[in-house]
Amino acid sequence: MAGAVAITGVGQVTALGGDVTALTAGLAEGRCGIGPLTLFAHRGRAAIAAQVPELPPTAVSGARRLSRSDRFALVATAEACRMAGLDAALRADAALVVGATTGGMFETEEAYRRWRAGEHRRVRLSLFLGMPLSTVGAAVGQGLGMFGPRATVSTACSSGALAITTAAGMVQRGEAPVAIALGVDTLCRLTYAGFDALQALDAEACRPFDATRRGLSLGEGAGVVILERVDHAHARGARIRALLLGSAVTADAHHVTAPHPQGSGALAAMRSALAAAGVAPEAVDYVNAHGSGTRHNDDVEVAALREVFGARLPRLPVSSTKSQVGHCLAAAGAVEAVATVVALTDGILPPTVTLRTPEPTWADLDFVPSAGRRAPLGIAVSSSYGFGGHNVTLVLARPEVRT
Repeated sequence: MAGAVAITGVGQVTALGGDVTALTAGLAEGRCGIGPLTLFAHRGRAAIAAQVPELPPTAVSGARRLSRSDRFALVATAEACRMAGLDAALRADAALVVGATTGGMFETEEAYRRWRAGEHRRVRLSLFLGMPLSTVGAAVGQGLGMFGPRATVSTACSSGALAITTAAGMVQRGEAPVAIALGVDTLCRLTYAGFDALQALDAEACRPFDATRRGLSLGEGAGVVILERVDHAHARGARIRALLLGSAVTADAHHVTAPHPQGSGALAAMRSALAAAGVAPEAVDYVNAHGSGTRHNDDVEVAALREVFGARLPRLPVSSTKSQVGHCLAAAGAVEAVATVVALTDGILPPTVTLRTPEPTWADLDFVPSAGRRAPLGIAVSSSYGFGGHNVTLVLARPEVRT
């Protein structure tokens, strides 16, 4: 994607709270939302996750029947629409692109568990309606009155970031005046068991870039970005909070779960996104890394960053939001994009809160340990890498950079 697109609103639900205000405070204070996993019974390597503490309220009728994913998505989208000043008429024509991987899987698992336990003689069909990934878009579209183009993408942990670049392309091509990009996922037994079987979960809160890191911490939530043309935003008097200057999507074509050993896909995504944005590596002020906390992924990502930024990398802040909100799977790229917008607008460098002892070969790098740090930021990069080698990089900026 090339050519700047305006970001006029953002919204989020994570373990740090149910709105952007809570996320901003959590970033500044260096709070970690990773704690005991209580949503379902589990046996395995980890007993922790970045679980949303309580279901956020929503004014949509019939919310009681919605899945956890649907509710997260509705709350975050409603917040982003309010921030962007999208009234009913603007929402009606908006495009909606959703990134998801589990949909209402948790509710389906619960229904099956209760049936097996004899708690239900018959299982209501409505308990299974939220399982398809497309249901999230249907719930948001119906709840908020959106009748424009709608699509659902699923590329593992890069789904949320892919939703953003897909939505931006729709705006640029004139397919919709406004596009809403949403990434959402919830914790469920299937996800937990899968990552546990891969031995990818850390028994302690994940420690991206730390010498003692042992894996990731699962998270859940939703992130939403409202996108529109710059002239469209100006014409309706909307505040432009940030710009999406460019993005790129690549594939490793290497392995189902492991990244390419040389990080070729991640490297190509970063370089292509910067080229599409017309931004030199020297102009970047901050990198919101994928930073999953697994040994191999962090190794590959740092190697790719060194290739792109060279000798300047030690002076470039790089951090992982996953140290605070866990790995939110399909929501990760969208939540991290929202955190990057907050970083730009509020001048906060999000921290890698769990980092204590960096890898010795990375001791020269600034991973923003412990707590958020104030700094004036102009341009930032956010990258997301998913199973199967799906890579997405976004280049974001303060509006003054191009407008």
